Amino acid sequence: MIQQLSLLFPMLPMWLVQAIWCGVVAVLLLTFFSLFAGPVSWLERRIAGRIMSRIGPNRVGPQGIIQWLADGVKNFLKEDLIPRDADKILFRFAPYPVFLGVTLTLVTLPFSSLLIGADLNVGLLYIVGAWGLVVIGLIAAGWSSNNKWTLLGGMRSAAQMISYEIPLVLSLLVVVLMSGSLSLQTIISSQGASPVEWFIFSNPFAFIAFVIFMISAVAEGNRTPFDLPEAESELVAGYNTEYSGMRFLFFFFAEWGNLYVIGALAASLFLGGWQIPAGWRNFASAQGPILPHVFEVLMFQLKTWIWVLLIIQLRWTLPRLRVDQLMKVSWKYLTPFAFVSIVGTGLWMVVFPEGWLFMKYLLLFSMLAVIGYFVWRAIWQLRFTKSKADFKLIV
Repeated sequence: MIQQLSLLFPMLPMWLVQAIWCGVVAVLLLTFFSLFAGPVSWLERRIAGRIMSRIGPNRVGPQGIIQWLADGVKNFLKEDLIPRDADKILFRFAPYPVFLGVTLTLVTLPFSSLLIGADLNVGLLYIVGAWGLVVIGLIAAGWSSNNKWTLLGGMRSAAQMISYEIPLVLSLLVVVLMSGSLSLQTIISSQGASPVEWFIFSNPFAFIAFVIFMISAVAEGNRTPFDLPEAESELVAGYNTEYSGMRFLFFFFAEWGNLYVIGALAASLFLGGWQIPAGWRNFASAQGPILPHVFEVLMFQLKTWIWVLLIIQLRWTLPRLRVDQLMKVSWKYLTPFAFVSIVGTGLWMVVFPEGWLFMKYLLLFSMLAVIGYFVWRAIWQLRFTKSKADFKLIV
């Protein structure tokens, strides 16, 4: 893209073209990040209301659709309070690494074969490094507030994110083995549009790596059942107890934005990313050069939003783990299984260099069976809840 811009503006020096492109990408990504985090906050509360047989936000706008905007204005107008005995410089600084760590990961996310901020050849390594900024901000927030609840939340976040980063990175190594690259675009190009061509179904060890990745990523994002750093029933609100106004909102911006990053990485690494069927591509190419990329963006968004909605539902479905259980899951289960998946994938690639089609279909149908059971349970629960509500109305 930079080369194309330099051809359009040959009179400008290359450094200025690069600076302009970086500025455009930064504005677009921050706009996308803000417009995603806000509506997702409304969506999450609506889903939570339905799961708990409540209504959720339904006053500001049709069905409460702009409740997130009202909340944003409210937080913007609130006073930015700083505790008297807090480390004021560190207290003010803490929310920004959290927000920045999640935002920077968007730079290397491939929304289509063309739409990407920067196709780095070390994209996965860059994302892991950017995620590391989050724990710095959480520890700084917990320490600087001079509050025992925030300090406990900060220490928990350090222990949790460092522990779960190990199985997370190990699960990513399975994808690197199969694709031979750290670039997200190359990883997606190594897969196909058909489910049997996705990495998740290539062998049983890759399937295990996907499960490990999802569990570790949810823990990295401090989402339930791994939200120990901000456990309201134990720590008031954890590391952000003393925050108010926009600084308080920045933590939640990062949490909701992290939902998209987790879903996008799952789609890119294991589910074929923006790959579309050949028939769709031929039809779109016949209509012009833009339509194929539109289809790719839509396919990428579909795969990403499936996991976003699933993670939201997990928050209101599963109970919170204890701290000892949290550590046990990482060190006694996920990390050993992650090593097994790496070794197993390497051996599988040696024994079956072209893959084993029967195993791919077996894994695919196993996943479809799990999805079918999940949908059936959801429909049954909806009918049961409705019949129960109708019974109460009759009584």
